[in-house]
Amino acid sequence: MTGEVHYSATGGVGAVIFDRPNAHNAMTWSMYEALAAICDRIAADPSLRVVTFRGAGGEAFVAGTDILQFSEFRGAEDGVSYEATLNTRIAQIESLPVPTLAIIDGWAMGGGLTIAAACDFRIATPTARFGVPIASTLGNCLSIANTARVISAFGSSRAKRMLMLADTLDAREALACGFLTEIAEAGVIDNRAAILCDKLARNAPITMRVMKEGIRRLLSTGQPDGDDLVRECYGSQDFKIGVESFIAKKPRNWTGK
Repeated sequence: MTGEVHYSATGGVGAVIFDRPNAHNAMTWSMYEALAAICDRIAADPSLRVVTFRGAGGEAFVAGTDILQFSEFRGAEDGVSYEATLNTRIAQIESLPVPTLAIIDGWAMGGGLTIAAACDFRIATPTARFGVPIASTLGNCLSIANTARVISAFGSSRAKRMLMLADTLDAREALACGFLTEIAEAGVIDNRAAILCDKLARNAPITMRVMKEGIRRLLSTGQPDGDDLVRECYGSQDFKIGVESFIAKKPRNWTGK
């Protein structure tokens, strides 16, 4: 029930699969640890030319972090620690020395959205959906770094819709704003992904590596510390209400405290 993250590589193409379809591939602590080890393995393999990331089951990419785990939190510092760990995992994906492609057939929500945003390219089925509905579910927040990733991927106006209105974007809107490289029907998405991987594998690897890292450095320069904001959310009564209500499947009665 804790899920797995699988990795394989063939012909210079690596493949990471988030495998917990019974829970829409929601990430557990052990899955995040497995992802860290896989990223280390990818970074150390000079034979790779491209890596894909995908969720198992055909209904979700990754539906965020398993909310049951938040019931273990006892205060604001648990939230700071969690956001720092999530930042580290997302940064590992961003910093991989080869191009990365997220193949999205289904939901990419919360932490799953940031995993997809950390990839260089994204291809999705028409039924894919994207969001961070924390304002209507848990009452927590994103770190500054992950907020910056959402803004970079979707623009500030759409980021506010996702983070404050809890709006979910469909594949067409994600394509229109540049988040998606392509939309492909479920029956042909594997073929379209293979074509993209082949094109990337044929390009100059050093050029791609240094330009990818240059873009990453530019986008991450000057980010302020935001732990005070994380503490405010994760230490609030509303966060406790959000977690308890989500698990119990009851309406939220926010207090603003």
